Amino acid sequence: MQIRQVAEDLGVQYVLEGSVRRSADAVRVTAQLIDAIKGHHVWSDRYDRSVKDIFALQDEITMKILTELQVKLTEGETARIHAKGTNNLQAYLKLLEGDGYRHQNNQEANAAAKRFYRESMALDPQYAAAYVALAGTHILDVWLGVSDSPKEMLSSAMQLAQKAVELDNDSAEAYGVLSAVFLLMRQHEKAIEGSERAVALDPSSAMALLNLGMSLNYSWRIEEAVPFLQRAVRLNPFFPYVYHHLGSAYRETGRYEEGIAALKKALQLAPNDVLAHIVLVSVYQYAGRKDEARATAAQIRRIDPNFSLERFARATPWKEGPRRDRLMDAFRKAGLR
Repeated sequence: MQIRQVAEDLGVQYVLEGSVRRSADAVRVTAQLIDAIKGHHVWSDRYDRSVKDIFALQDEITMKILTELQVKLTEGETARIHAKGTNNLQAYLKLLEGDGYRHQNNQEANAAAKRFYRESMALDPQYAAAYVALAGTHILDVWLGVSDSPKEMLSSAMQLAQKAVELDNDSAEAYGVLSAVFLLMRQHEKAIEGSERAVALDPSSAMALLNLGMSLNYSWRIEEAVPFLQRAVRLNPFFPYVYHHLGSAYRETGRYEEGIAALKKALQLAPNDVLAHIVLVSVYQYAGRKDEARATAAQIRRIDPNFSLERFARATPWKEGPRRDRLMDAFRKAGLR
């Protein structure tokens, strides 16, 4: 069949095609990704392997292709990071499914992500990335203010992060999530140290750069935070969290329109992202766009009818001071309670 016809029949833009050839105990698998609309190849590769264990070979090739497609089409190097540390295709797939939910940044989706991450860990207990991801869901619960016991939730996140470091001491993501736990514990200097270690391990990790920018942000070292957050966006433009903190940094430096644009990008990626809506309320209020601030606050109540500003304020690790007081006042004036 013609590739364009396949794409039309399936309603897709990209088509993966390939072939398998065997000679004695060797097998060659070729794969190529085609943009059927533009009519050109996006990516191709060839794999030469022994045919001793055809089922293990199938999983290996599937995992490699999945990873490469994500690198080309979605989350860039994040896909390779997730693939590192496991040969278990099902554990890898569970992690990817969990990510699809976690990045929506709301309570219901985060609960679904936890289930997938726990299944991933059960399939491969040595898979460091699964521990990092599950720790991230606990951290998000604290951010969202939905945990009955934030202290216990952070303790659990800390254990998971430390386990990830133990499994892979060279993992920038493990040190990054460890940094995020320290931040929510209000240990700002430890958070900065942890995220600096993560960036040193992998200067091209969007997550590591995000955690460093976030740690600096919440320490009110805003001007230092901005370039790290901007680099994180360039490395992974599909990651809503980065836009939250970049929008927040732009707000504090008076770059309101840029902050609004960043947060709208987050909402394009995840329309029910509670955290993006919360930051957007404050940027609108600071910019004097009060009607839009109130309309956005109403969206927060739609997504989370139990939203509590007091609970959110307890979870948010800004250092105490007049800038934090001004921010809380902006939320109240926009109608958040």
